[in-house]
Amino acid sequence: MLLDFSRLGWLRWLLVAIGVLVGLFLLLPILLIVALSFGSSQWLQFPPPSWTLKWYRALFSDPDWLASLLTSFEIAVVVTVLSVVIGFMASLALTRGRFPGRELLRALFLTPMVMPVVVMAVSLYAFFLRLHLNGTFIGFVMAHLVVALPFAIISISNALLHFDVAIENAAILCGATPLEARLRVTIPAIRLGLLGAAIFSFLASWDEVVIAIFMASPDLQTLPVRIYTTLRQDLSPVIAAVSALLVGCSALLLLLATLLRKETSA
Repeated sequence: MLLDFSRLGWLRWLLVAIGVLVGLFLLLPILLIVALSFGSSQWLQFPPPSWTLKWYRALFSDPDWLASLLTSFEIAVVVTVLSVVIGFMASLALTRGRFPGRELLRALFLTPMVMPVVVMAVSLYAFFLRLHLNGTFIGFVMAHLVVALPFAIISISNALLHFDVAIENAAILCGATPLEARLRVTIPAIRLGLLGAAIFSFLASWDEVVIAIFMASPDLQTLPVRIYTTLRQDLSPVIAAVSALLVGCSALLLLLATLLRKETSA
């Protein structure tokens, strides 16, 4: 190999030190928020004078916070299911289809990943306003689906590109219909890609705030929107508890994906 890490000598330790410093730079703000969520001070004070769970008790006893939490979870689950199903069908067309404009269609699907989120939020707000979907559950799902779908298409497309189509064709030759071959052969074979699509789609919806602000109404707000509106009024440590909950949920999903990948590879 042109670059062997074990033969870099003293430069190897320099690279390790740089990697550790970058990791600490990224993790310390998150760890700080988690620590503040257990602090006894009514302000965001660090280091905390003592430790307590009262902010978590306040969070789970507040009906407004619980309603926003449930709303975010319901929207994220629906978006995840739709994103995986639509992403699978779109990925089949993009990876196996031979039709004019395929690459243009692929670029169109991935546009939300490169477009400024504020521009997309304003566009969706103006469009949904004409359809009377602003502030509705369906409107939230459709708006979040625009953000989540590119992640599903990328993950599933990569899995399909590494899948041997001959296995699916062999199942069809053995008597299975094309639908049965895809359901019983293709989908189990690319389950890791589908799992990755589901996780990233869920997190894309769960953490979305800019588009959600434009879509929210006084009666329907997601958890990130509730955090944003509360920050403008009060700096209660309850916000730190909610943020720690969001971080914990994201970390658990990524850990689950890693464990499943290891079990599958073993």
